[in-house]
Amino acid sequence: MFSVFVPSETSLKKAVIEDLSALPENAVWIDLVNPSAAEDKAVERLAGIAIPTREDMQEIEISSRLYMENGARYMTATLMCHSDTDMPRTTAVTFILGDHRLVTVRYDLPKPFALVEAKLARSCTPSITGEMVLMELLDAVIDRCADILERCGAEIDQVSHEIFEPESERHGHAKRYSQILISIGRKGDLTSKVRESLVSIGRVVTFLSAVVEGVKWSKDMREQLKTMQRDVASLTDHASYLSNKITFVLDAMLGVVNLEQNNIIKLFSVMAVVLMPPTLIASVYGMNFKVMPELEWVHGYPMALVMMLIAAIVPYWIFKWKKWL
Repeated sequence: MFSVFVPSETSLKKAVIEDLSALPENAVWIDLVNPSAAEDKAVERLAGIAIPTREDMQEIEISSRLYMENGARYMTATLMCHSDTDMPRTTAVTFILGDHRLVTVRYDLPKPFALVEAKLARSCTPSITGEMVLMELLDAVIDRCADILERCGAEIDQVSHEIFEPESERHGHAKRYSQILISIGRKGDLTSKVRESLVSIGRVVTFLSAVVEGVKWSKDMREQLKTMQRDVASLTDHASYLSNKITFVLDAMLGVVNLEQNNIIKLFSVMAVVLMPPTLIASVYGMNFKVMPELEWVHGYPMALVMMLIAAIVPYWIFKWKKWL
């Protein structure tokens, strides 16, 4: 399926084309979503460019992602998808800019595309070009990455608070710690994906900045490119900071878990030491020897109980006095 966007007096009109031979010549943006072979060929005839396959878009070499061919600029970036769910993922999107027309090829539904479509459908200049649409898309992608990082940072702070909360407020340790570890893992995965997306967008912006020197772009668009470069650099640094913070929180969480386990083991050790003297006394009087004077003592049984109780209390008191408990 693909959509064609044609400029009008006040907005960018969207049309879903069913007749592949009826593509409008004045289209400034052609958005290909899961395109078929026939749709690829129709767009290639209209725009005079080659549409990369899905396998080509997944190449990781820079030369396969950023290049020029027949006067068109090919730029493939990695964008975030489903970042609001528990299973975020990335997808490759190719931007093809040629003859003031933008062609996008994608196999998923990144949110910035819907946002830009809605924005341009409300208002845009009649003289809008593919370059302007591309700038809007890149700006929306960068804003989206910033929003994800802000949300992720706030959630990491909440996780950190849960780890370092006062001991009196802790309850259900094992279950809560398991949930916290899962949450930390998800935040780390999301942050790494956002950083991957920012790095790819930064390469696209740098590529555009390099090729724009020989193209007559407006001063505002050149300034916008510089602003995007600064934003991408700062967001990439912030993503790295969040990654380091997630690593710290994970180490702290594992340290807390180890402390809890040590406390449990210490408790069992103390109980074993406390019960050793009473067990020894009970073992002595459980021996089956004929000559044991205390066996016929009237007060032998209560005396043995008192001795066992004292033998248990004394070690416990020593542990408390040494502040080992």
